[in-house]
Amino acid sequence: MRRRGLRSILVATVLLLVATCCAFGTELLHIGIIADAHAHDTDSPVEGKVMTNYAARLTAFVEAMNTWKPDAVMQLGDLVNGNFVMGALLGDATRIGGLLAEAVGLLDRFDGPIVHVAGNHDFYDLSLAQYLEILEMETTVYGFDLGGFHFVVLDAEYEPDGTHYDHVFLRVKGHVPPEQLDWLRDDLAATDLPSVVLIHQPLDSDFDSLAGGPPVANHLEVRRILEDAGTVIAVFQGHDHENRYALIGGIHYVTFAAMVDHTEPTPPTWAQLTFDPSARTIKIEGFGLQSDWELVY
Repeated sequence: MRRRGLRSILVATVLLLVATCCAFGTELLHIGIIADAHAHDTDSPVEGKVMTNYAARLTAFVEAMNTWKPDAVMQLGDLVNGNFVMGALLGDATRIGGLLAEAVGLLDRFDGPIVHVAGNHDFYDLSLAQYLEILEMETTVYGFDLGGFHFVVLDAEYEPDGTHYDHVFLRVKGHVPPEQLDWLRDDLAATDLPSVVLIHQPLDSDFDSLAGGPPVANHLEVRRILEDAGTVIAVFQGHDHENRYALIGGIHYVTFAAMVDHTEPTPPTWAQLTFDPSARTIKIEGFGLQSDWELVY
């Protein structure tokens, strides 16, 4: 989460607590979500320039959010399309940092807190330190409370030996290292609030042809921690670019459709979520290619 976003989250949380203290936690929480925007090098002929309309898509999303006025927006990773800008013939990989900064700047036009999740493409041409600097974040792993719910942001962009991805080439499979798993157990144990986990690569998938296996290698271990906590109601994820839903161990797993159009022009895609603690539901309203769902927890 960006530092500006963290301050806004804390302020929003305090305001929500004040507003709901006499309503016994019945206030609705509204969240906007995008996944896989893949900000692309407009000087590159890769993908036939289809992927280069990210600015218009992010702008459409932000304008919609500033009208709807959610409590926060969340992007689920692959904000920049690293690695597909390779060498002078196809574009300049040194421009990736600037493209990411441009995408962040477009999202910053939203008048509220922004939550960022790290994706594999974000590190194809960047290091973790560069990524954090551009997003003005201190870490890619964190938890926070908002409107009577607890949110956990995970980073699966690690090698099995615990090394974070750094200028990697076409890396797809992720791994959540032991230190992060320990932190996750402690974080979930410290809250009684219904909790939502945000991650880029899906935890409900057992195989990805590009990854040659599970998109998160130790996904079963992560899921066991979530189930053992007893407070996790949902996992929101991206990466696969298509809508998917699964109920596993009493936890809703929702894979959100990608904002990017990587084959042919498609409508801008995002989701508007309404959390209703009284009805114990999360309503997902889809725009563009995003499906609607209603989750009961």
